[in-house]
Amino acid sequence: MYRAYIAQGKASVVLSEIPERTDNPSLKAVRRLAEYQNPANKERIARQVQTEVSDGTSPTDDISCIVAALILNEENNPEDAMRILSGSSSLESHSVTVLTLLQMNRFDLAAKEFKKMSDIDEDATLTQLTLAWVNMSLGKDKLKDAYYIYQELIDKYGQSPQLLISQSAVLILQGKYKEAETLLHEAQLRDANNCEALVNLVALSQFLGKDNEVMKRYISQLRDINPNHPWILDLKAKDVLFDELVAAQ
Repeated sequence: MYRAYIAQGKASVVLSEIPERTDNPSLKAVRRLAEYQNPANKERIARQVQTEVSDGTSPTDDISCIVAALILNEENNPEDAMRILSGSSSLESHSVTVLTLLQMNRFDLAAKEFKKMSDIDEDATLTQLTLAWVNMSLGKDKLKDAYYIYQELIDKYGQSPQLLISQSAVLILQGKYKEAETLLHEAQLRDANNCEALVNLVALSQFLGKDNEVMKRYISQLRDINPNHPWILDLKAKDVLFDELVAAQ
């Protein structure tokens, strides 16, 4: 439940309910994840997690391993994420391992890791979501399978912003840009401040040949909602690099 609050951008709820000095390692890990959502805490917490992995002092319970791996992945350190996940065998830890391998472009190993999930519970929602990720990475004919997985989950659970955004991503990969745009606007109706919807709309504005002002408006909205979003930070880095190249001419 607490991690669901974090995913919804309600980290403050978690911080108010989990005591700072809790002795429960799983709750401590979830509180750390909530603290990590604050840009001012990211560097400190990432350094703590990295130190624990290097020293071999990381907590070994399943939730702690998963949270540490999620943070390491966001810090572009999938190798250490894999290291800390190696001691877990739950369905979710396998899912995060698949996600990590996909981040490393090891699609072959991701498919093998997914097989472990399927052997545990092939009908679980998490297993189906993970299969959709794998299919999207494989592309081509697998994109259709990914689309229908998301559609089945939408039929079962409703049109959540994340499912709509995921389905739109499949349509973008298929070159169905107008259909993808429609789904992203649906996602925005349910969550006007969803950053991932805005990132995808930025891409679509280029694919659809929209006026540059449209793209700039989406970027401005994203920057206002989360100035430390990875996409915004990457854009800033590229702007700096461009300026340096121009200055060097």
